[in-house]
Amino acid sequence: RLMMGRECNSHTIEVHFHCSQVGCYAALLAFEFKPHHSTDAFYIVRSIEFRCRTALGQELGPTSPFKPPSFTARPPEVDCEIKDGQRPERYHCSPNTLQIQANVKCPVVVQYGVKIFILPGVAENRPSVLRGDVLLVCLLGEKKKYRGYVHSVQLNSVHLSFHQELLDRFEDGMKFSVEFTISDLTLRLQHRAAELAVKNNLREVLFPSHRAFPSQQTNKLFDPKLERNPEQYRAVQHIVAGSSKPAPYLVFGPPGTGKTVTLAEAIKQIVMTQASCHILACAPTNSAADQLCEKILEFKPYRMFAQSLESKNVPDILKAFSNLDGKWNLPTKAELMEHRIIVTTLYTAGRLVTSGIPKGHFTHIFVDEAGNALETECLIPLAGLLCTESGQVVLAGDPKQLGPIVRSSLAKEYGMGVSLLERLMNDFPLYSKNEKGEFNNRFVTKLLKNYRSHPAILKVPSELFYDGELEVCAKENSFCSWEPLPMQGFPVIFHGVNGVDEREGSSPSFFNVTEVEVLMDYVEKLLQKQAKKVQPAVSPSDIGIIAPYRKQVQKIRKALHIVGKNLKLRDVSDLKVGTVEEFQGQERRVIMVSTVRSRPDYTELDKEFNLGFIKNEKRFNVAVTRAKALLIVVGNPTMLNTDETWKKFIQYCKDEGGSTGFTPAEDDEDMVMRLFALLKAKGDKHIFIFINPLKISNFNLLILKFCFCLNATPCYLLQILDPEWRSDP
Repeated sequence: RLMMGRECNSHTIEVHFHCSQVGCYAALLAFEFKPHHSTDAFYIVRSIEFRCRTALGQELGPTSPFKPPSFTARPPEVDCEIKDGQRPERYHCSPNTLQIQANVKCPVVVQYGVKIFILPGVAENRPSVLRGDVLLVCLLGEKKKYRGYVHSVQLNSVHLSFHQELLDRFEDGMKFSVEFTISDLTLRLQHRAAELAVKNNLREVLFPSHRAFPSQQTNKLFDPKLERNPEQYRAVQHIVAGSSKPAPYLVFGPPGTGKTVTLAEAIKQIVMTQASCHILACAPTNSAADQLCEKILEFKPYRMFAQSLESKNVPDILKAFSNLDGKWNLPTKAELMEHRIIVTTLYTAGRLVTSGIPKGHFTHIFVDEAGNALETECLIPLAGLLCTESGQVVLAGDPKQLGPIVRSSLAKEYGMGVSLLERLMNDFPLYSKNEKGEFNNRFVTKLLKNYRSHPAILKVPSELFYDGELEVCAKENSFCSWEPLPMQGFPVIFHGVNGVDEREGSSPSFFNVTEVEVLMDYVEKLLQKQAKKVQPAVSPSDIGIIAPYRKQVQKIRKALHIVGKNLKLRDVSDLKVGTVEEFQGQERRVIMVSTVRSRPDYTELDKEFNLGFIKNEKRFNVAVTRAKALLIVVGNPTMLNTDETWKKFIQYCKDEGGSTGFTPAEDDEDMVMRLFALLKAKGDKHIFIFINPLKISNFNLLILKFCFCLNATPCYLLQILDPEWRSDP
């Protein structure tokens, strides 16, 4: 109790806080005031916030306060002259190339009148720049623009070509306004595909009806493991027989069930049994197309790459089978038609249509990871190339994983966010379960056996998304005796963290330093040499870290660089850090997930723009099913419990003993009881409570609990808690 005289206007109070784990914590500080010995005392309760950080956390904190970027209206330009540069396909000599080094010493203007520094990592798609892209640059104060073409994108530099006039004028320190133009090639390919789909009458492919064909016996499989998997074996049988024609044959299943392996086996069987076949195998991404191509190399597929792809990004094993062995080239129509198997991305398949490959040349068209692509993207290899009378379409994917990325809410409303695979499964009885709960295997096969993960990792996804039918066939027990596990034998950890989601500078992307600190602690435990033989040997390449926001990815990479130096690891860069989209279709022995968000602000915005983990079942499913032997999730349990999917996962970890770290419910209960005890002790005395709701976890629940103890209404208490709710006198 402080008895202040008139001469004393302030008093400093020291508060000592002891914390066993990093994070952000709130506590209540109660003050009793008695203006005069004859008057009753009154009380004021203040909330105070404590942040516990390591030295690493201090280094990773915000570099500057977050300030939303302001966009200055660009003055209209008239009589603008554009000088053209040299296109990449006509590039022969280096003097025409202007190399802009992207490092902190080289200032470049990318917004009108704003000077910024380009940081290393332009190849990380911020902004996305590819070979062949077009940029318009203009010296500040001038109207003349120069059109530049991207020739190559290195990790820290971009090679551009411009008109000789600009090269002659260029000097170090010049400031430019740079416009990144949007290529409409992908949109034009989709529009053309939609038009050709109507022209070539793909109705029976896109809106199939029931037509049954007898199945045929498949020859001996190239992969003997498939003979022990009835679902995979059955799918290969029906694909080779063409039992679904003209309707597409669907192969779907959870992660790790061998969808790509099934397609590869079907391709091999078709080549061996059908002498006149020509196969086109596609995927939405280069990595997925490469993976499929590598599984059929003994049949000499032709891997067709886009012109925008750098040779250094092509797996060495595929270069001899591709059009990018040394330099990019486009084969002639006759050369393309000689290959029995062509593997490419969906967009690059559009070149086959442009080249004039006749309709019906390809007897089979496979699309792997079809659930990730827009329906109009899937149409690109079909429209103009497929003959519905004789051709066979096979789609493989998982409608429960990430679908196509669509930013426009209007486009989503009209169905653009639904892939062709998902639409067929949702809308047509051919691909639905019958009254016995079984699929018609002449049209669709659901793969059930998972060869990737420990059963503890798959239990929740199996129950939530796959009707509990997932069968675990992997023998991944290498981390069941790992010492840091909260429960031995259960290789799943949910580590509760009461961190703060922050932003810095002009970047709207969120990061959470506290979660990075916890992640790095686990990384050190995994990579440090263990004396006990029960500890598994782990290399950085065995570990993957998933985060939903780009800024969190950057902070984790920076922290890894520091940890790598401390542990003297040369290969720490092999530890992959990325967003959920970057990990789809991949796996690691160890997966760590940083959920980032600790406050409810902007969760609806995240949902609208397909960001973050909250209210997004498909992101959750992809993130937790990448792990083979050990899954570690770091996040704020209060925030995650607002989502039913995460709530079930957290409860599962608690029930199995795999939960550790921050438990906010107990802290809230303790706070309520302290407030109630104070009120009860002081009788009818007035207690004024000033609390910042953003600093208290689950604040609304705290109010309701306190009101219940007071037998008061929440509205009355809110007027005390938040001055903005007070009525004017």
